Amino acid sequence: MPKMKTKSSAAKRFKVRASGSIKRAQAFKRHILTKKTTKNKRQLRGITSVHPSDAASVHSMLPYA
Repeated sequence: MPKMKTKSSAAKRFKVRASGSIKRAQAFKRHILTKKTTKNKRQLRGITSVHPSDAASVHSMLPYA
C-alpha cells in the first residue's frame, strides 16, 4: 500500500495536542479590522480547540498527527 498523504492545508492550520484535542487559530482577524470593535479583536486573540463534531474530519486530514 502507498503511504497516506497529509493534507498540506490542514497541516498548516491545525496542531494536535498531547491529549488528542486539536488546536486552531481564531478566524475573522485578518483584514477589515477597522469596523470591528477593540473588544472583538482582543477576544479573537490566541488559540482555541476544534469543535468535537469537526474533530473527526480534521483527524482524517492529518493521518500521522
